[in-house]
Amino acid sequence: MTEERAKGAAVIGGGTMGGDIAAIFAAGGWVTHIVEPAESVRKNLPMRLKDSLKTLNTPDAQDRIRIYDVLDRIPWNAIGMVVECVPEVLAAKQSVFKRLEALSPAGTPLTSNSSSFPISHIGKGLSTQARMAGLHFFMPAHLVPLVEVIRSEQTDPEITDTIGAVMRQLGKRPVQVKRDIPGFLANRLQHALMREVLHLVESGIASIEDVDASVRYGFGLRYLAAGPLLQKDLSGVDIHSAAAESIYPDLCNATHPSRFMTDMIAAGRTGVKAKEGFYAWTDEEIAVEKARYAQRLLAALDILNSDAGSAED
Repeated sequence: MTEERAKGAAVIGGGTMGGDIAAIFAAGGWVTHIVEPAESVRKNLPMRLKDSLKTLNTPDAQDRIRIYDVLDRIPWNAIGMVVECVPEVLAAKQSVFKRLEALSPAGTPLTSNSSSFPISHIGKGLSTQARMAGLHFFMPAHLVPLVEVIRSEQTDPEITDTIGAVMRQLGKRPVQVKRDIPGFLANRLQHALMREVLHLVESGIASIEDVDASVRYGFGLRYLAAGPLLQKDLSGVDIHSAAAESIYPDLCNATHPSRFMTDMIAAGRTGVKAKEGFYAWTDEEIAVEKARYAQRLLAALDILNSDAGSAED
């Protein structure tokens, strides 16, 4: 790969995730090309990118960003990595990768930020499957360090190693997911927690506020210092196993989303975008909470960054 290609990224889709992912590449010194067909989204992109890059303390990086309306306008010979960020519609993603099969240089890693579709499904039937991988970021992508690198049976492991190395260079913390199972790694852990959370609320065992407090001020605080397995080494694997004997049989094992949550959705209570979810929101409260959330993430990042090179990494 030439030096020019090694520092050229293409981000397909300029929505919330696509814009923040583009900011990550641009902040890391890459010339970043964004393709967004919707004129209304393209119009708002520069301001959103400006805000994200300001948060990353790299406002001048906006000079490295180019925005297009179609894939064909990208200078493909200058592209060293592609990240697809189009909406979660399998046919739309498959269509993008079919075009990438024809446009992208041989050897260029082709990745998808899909949170639900295995990369093997997206790439089915394509000649590019060996260089295709999932690359799953977490919102807000420019602040949350974790990124999952997911391979299928067809993915060349050298490609995922290369992608992981690029992510580290960009300041992210990649984890390698060696099979493209549903939910990959982090979302499986998150959904296992949320299933029990919703069961406890629905059953009247605890309030929404107390569930949130239990995570933030209890084991969630510990997880900032140590992941669950390291934490059990510190507290004692035997102690965890003994507690599991009585707790595991009583845990929720539902195979469908909670009725409590589906009823909320049916009532239009989908979160801050509807001004009502688990909590009720005003415009002022939404602005305050989003600012607080970003500030706490940045404070947490300072702690994690001080641990660079620790045994857990």
